[in-house]
Amino acid sequence: MLKVREIIRVTTITAVPQMPAYVRGVINLRGKIIPVMDLRLRFGFPDAPSTDQTCIIVVQVRLVEGKSTQMGLIVDGVEEVLNLAAADIEETPDFGSQIATDYIVGMAKIKSAVKTLLDIDRVLSANEISHFRKAVAN
Repeated sequence: MLKVREIIRVTTITAVPQMPAYVRGVINLRGKIIPVMDLRLRFGFPDAPSTDQTCIIVVQVRLVEGKSTQMGLIVDGVEEVLNLAAADIEETPDFGSQIATDYIVGMAKIKSAVKTLLDIDRVLSANEISHFRKAVAN
């Protein structure tokens, strides 16, 4: 969660050819070109129309070269921003060897709900991020 830089409203996204369907394109955020990925599509959920709650979370991700860059993640909405204590986070349960969970940091117990905590650097591999940045630059 320390990788979240800001949360913005969905803005005009410029498509980039030959990208996976979950990469919606790029935005211009205060003069900086940022790739935007749809988390619904990245995780295999069906596409959904944007609502008043849909937003872009701008995160800092690590590249292969060790550098970092910003990327936008389209999400259905943001309910609240929380500070979690280590005691509130449990390890990811074992879903069996056929299900990849390496992008999950853990599960947080918040009131009576359970929230999945994502490792943003693993949601996309560093190689994919570098590939997107190079494609946008060309």
